[in-house]
Amino acid sequence: MFAVIKTGGKQYTVAADDLLKVEKLAGDAGDMVEFTEVLMVGEGADATIGKPFVDGALVTAEVVEQGRARKVIAFKKRRRQNSKRTRGHRQHETTIRISEILTGGAKPKKKAAAPKKAEAKKTEEAPKAKAPAKAKPAEEAKSAEKPKAAPKAKAAKEEPATIFSAPKGDADDLKKISGVGPVLEKKLHAFGVTQYAQIAAFSKDDIAKLDEALNFKGRIERDDWIGQAKALAGEAK
Repeated sequence: MFAVIKTGGKQYTVAADDLLKVEKLAGDAGDMVEFTEVLMVGEGADATIGKPFVDGALVTAEVVEQGRARKVIAFKKRRRQNSKRTRGHRQHETTIRISEILTGGAKPKKKAAAPKKAEAKKTEEAPKAKAPAKAKPAEEAKSAEKPKAAPKAKAAKEEPATIFSAPKGDADDLKKISGVGPVLEKKLHAFGVTQYAQIAAFSKDDIAKLDEALNFKGRIERDDWIGQAKALAGEAK
């Protein structure tokens, strides 16, 4: 005998002792679960089709283990926009073994495990805090005499240290370099980077210093800042 059950928005054709993976179900390994949404049950000419479910039909199963499916990678890239995004997802799933397929309102041999009661709130279990003892008159007088401590001044934000010596002359519009915005431009000025020609003349050591300071992980070379700076410097002339 086989049955068609519905769980997790999907339909499965099952028979006794079948082992299958379904969308995550509540329960630990060894617990029994019941599927009341039975769409079809029987075999051959004796099969009964539900409208939509078969009355009195029930399928029981034992939870074998709780786990997760294989990771699915979603990669998205926007052409000529310097935009890439990679995301991964692992779906939770439950492995079950079909125990019984019942019809006509028959009761299963093993009942499904009752849902666990929610733990009592910690606030209810915790003992009530004792009220603070009243201060003695002498102690009150001493506490009144003590001056209140002045509020601590907020620590000033640390500015980034200068790495390069800024060249003479007006600063160029570094925002014309792909990937550089107003915030990044301010950081570059703080590090002493102000002109296209300065970036175009960067050595590998200069790139490594700036890359480490900005935590770019090779972005300067990937975006070809030196090539862009050379082209912009030529246009400025």
